[in-house]
Amino acid sequence: MTHILDNPIWHALITGNKPLAYGSGNARYLKRDVGIFAGLKTNSDSDLTDLHALMPPKSLIVLFTADELTIPTGWRVELTKPILQMVYQPQQAQLVKDIDLVRLRDQDIPAMLELTALTKPGPFLPRTIELGNYEGIFQDNKLVAMAGQRLQPDPYTEISAVCTHPDHTGKGYAARLVRSQIGHITAAAHIPFLHLDLDNTAARKLYEKLGFQTRRHIRVYVLEKEQP
Repeated sequence: MTHILDNPIWHALITGNKPLAYGSGNARYLKRDVGIFAGLKTNSDSDLTDLHALMPPKSLIVLFTADELTIPTGWRVELTKPILQMVYQPQQAQLVKDIDLVRLRDQDIPAMLELTALTKPGPFLPRTIELGNYEGIFQDNKLVAMAGQRLQPDPYTEISAVCTHPDHTGKGYAARLVRSQIGHITAAAHIPFLHLDLDNTAARKLYEKLGFQTRRHIRVYVLEKEQP
């Protein structure tokens, strides 16, 4: 039986992220100012054709798949690569609330966009904050680190946008932010998971230390709908 996390975007868009999703049948996509993710029920050629019909020309989409896809006419492949998927394993130690972390709100969006543009943790758009529970660390009134939640394929919740300004690395900010997200997610009776580049060995070691274990490789596709 196929695991939910083999097709995490699709399952997120029909469960936890459904209020922010458009489409129907076998193809859905996230609200465009929130994210560029799309999900296909079976990742078939016909599903991609259905998605193609839903999107305006020049639209960019991101797919996560367990296996390589055959891309039909009408789509241009901008990027494809494997990434690592990790899932949190419950720890005995109790997670303590970090009172120094700040809940990020709409007024913080310009700073969030500036930080993610600099650090490039993944797609982050003007309304990505709607995916929920973004927290940050400020120094001298400047946002220097943040993390939040993204895909929510029930009963899993993805930790995402983990990033630190280059001038503030090595201070343990990422670990504090991820621990806090683990606490929020497990308190809601969900299971934390995340994705990272294969060559990001520093992040992988950190996540392993925090209780994450590698589940599998997932393939990322970034596609653009071609002009008719």
